[in-house]
Amino acid sequence: MTEKQTWSQRFESALHPAIARFNASISFDIELIEYDITGSQAHAKMLAHTGIISHEEGEALFNGLEQVRQEYRQGQFQPGVNAEDVHFAVEKRLTEIAGDVGKKLHTARSRNDQVGTDTRLYLRDQIQQIRQQLRDWQTVLVDIAEKNVETLIPGYTHLQRAQPVSLAHHLLAYFQMAQRDWERLEDVYSRVNISPLGCGALAGTTFPIDRHYTANLLHFDNVYANSLDGVSDRDFAIEFLCAASIIMVHLSRLSEEIILWASEEFRFITLKDSCATGSSIMPQKKNPDVPELVRGKTGRVFGHLQAMLVIMKGLPLAYNKDLQEDKEGIFDSVNTVKACLEAMTILLQEGLEFRHQRLATAVTEDFANATDVADYLAARGVPFREAYNIVGKVVKTSIAAGKLLKDLHLEEWQEIHPAFAADIYEAITPRQVVAARNSYGGTGFLQVRQALINARTQLSVK
Repeated sequence: MTEKQTWSQRFESALHPAIARFNASISFDIELIEYDITGSQAHAKMLAHTGIISHEEGEALFNGLEQVRQEYRQGQFQPGVNAEDVHFAVEKRLTEIAGDVGKKLHTARSRNDQVGTDTRLYLRDQIQQIRQQLRDWQTVLVDIAEKNVETLIPGYTHLQRAQPVSLAHHLLAYFQMAQRDWERLEDVYSRVNISPLGCGALAGTTFPIDRHYTANLLHFDNVYANSLDGVSDRDFAIEFLCAASIIMVHLSRLSEEIILWASEEFRFITLKDSCATGSSIMPQKKNPDVPELVRGKTGRVFGHLQAMLVIMKGLPLAYNKDLQEDKEGIFDSVNTVKACLEAMTILLQEGLEFRHQRLATAVTEDFANATDVADYLAARGVPFREAYNIVGKVVKTSIAAGKLLKDLHLEEWQEIHPAFAADIYEAITPRQVVAARNSYGGTGFLQVRQALINARTQLSVK
């Protein structure tokens, strides 16, 4: 049998060893130790501030907790499964350091509001780190885009060649996705940054605590207005996991494109040796491991979101042990998102090169300029739907003849419709096709240059 825990005086015997291991969370919630210490220091200060304990006792608790922090950082304090969780581990070590005054730390506090506080402190820091990584990612996108405003790349719908676009315009689409991610996390942060400390187990406490005092010490924006809600709320965790999942969606979408672009069928990019691996049996291969792993890891984060929703959907008020299962999913999602953002930033910054000659050729070998022929006629008074049908017939006959639109003679154009003139050839060059799309938010070069200016402005916002 294991040693009896703090709460076990109610019980006649200790937990079965297997149940103790099953029940323990110390193997993963040790991640929260520094946040637990910080939260406990604020709680100790509040106890002294309100006169619940003396100022000398408050100082002893604060200093003892700081010693625990330093011992942990130096590797001298490494609690095992007998500690059950990080909260008991810290309190036990504190009591060894400070003596009986350490036993006063838990006055007017429950593990229920304690763990809620720790998790929010942790997630608050992680959100800010991820937001900075998003800024780094966006900066790389803009850096590359600025060099490729007039580099053309085939644009696709249904994974079929549609219309050529500026490569910068394509990359800036991911910039905008990341901007929404950055803003979304800011919104999530506002609901993470609410203090449950002082809610107690579920009903508050009989002690004259000052919840706003601890909230201010810990830089929370507000406190929970309902103690039942405070200890049982995990909406903030669900929201974070949702935001994390959307970040992974965006990274995975670009990963899929990079995988396609690197294939022999596309040949739009070359992967550098620093960000690719080879085959164990086929010496000619260079594999896009980074985007493939990002694409694969996306499912992990999705799974944690689904698991959190399932955990919460049937829980009665207030705290239930099921909520112990929130942490591993949160921790893993944080680590996965951060690792994927770092890897994809490196990959784009220094792990691939666009094959400009291949891209220039790719935008000339299809009928992606067909819409511009229809627009040409519409601008000369032909109803667009009529022009659309005319061009559809031209494409059909050109395919049968093994020609592209640029290969048609002027006489052939004028046989199709008398509105065609010699300027049709300029109108359907890939560069003009892109440049002409100058509507707001379009791929026209003027619009893209303005979008880059706007992007740099957005990046300046911290």
